[in-house]
Amino acid sequence: MIANLLTALRLSLAAPVALAFALPDVMTASTLLSLVLLAMATDIADGQAARRFGTASSRGMLFDHVTDFIFVTSGLAGLAIAGNISPLLPILIAAAFSQYVLDSYFLFKQKSLRMSILGRWNGVLYFFPLVAFSIAALAWLPTSLTAAVEICGKILVWLLTLSTIASIVDRAIAPLRA
Repeated sequence: MIANLLTALRLSLAAPVALAFALPDVMTASTLLSLVLLAMATDIADGQAARRFGTASSRGMLFDHVTDFIFVTSGLAGLAIAGNISPLLPILIAAAFSQYVLDSYFLFKQKSLRMSILGRWNGVLYFFPLVAFSIAALAWLPTSLTAAVEICGKILVWLLTLSTIASIVDRAIAPLRA
């Protein structure tokens, strides 16, 4: 119950965060950063709560992963709409997540999601460009620091683009290895 409430809180943050990235005047950068960090905290806490209270389930895991997908993809799409990043990463994340769900339930006929190590790390790291661009938007940062954080965010987006492509290829050839 608590885990699902934490996940639902993160889901409720997806639209305002995406809107704030797409239209930076919608909220202050510090509010945006706070919402992104809150989303990350709920992502950590929901799994811990589910395990602690014995409520972990495949449905809860699906809810958590779908929520993560919606949150990071919509936030990155907001960055793409604003022209801060290429739209390629959010498109690839949508393809990778679709592949993840479809091959877990239909190809491998499992009753829960079938994770890969690369996909798991990608899922964790997709939050970090959102943090970087939120920090870069803080008005009180020195210009040189803002530029450095933004460059780090852009490099991370391209590295995640490459690792997402690798994850898609890895998942595509997994049935050949089985």
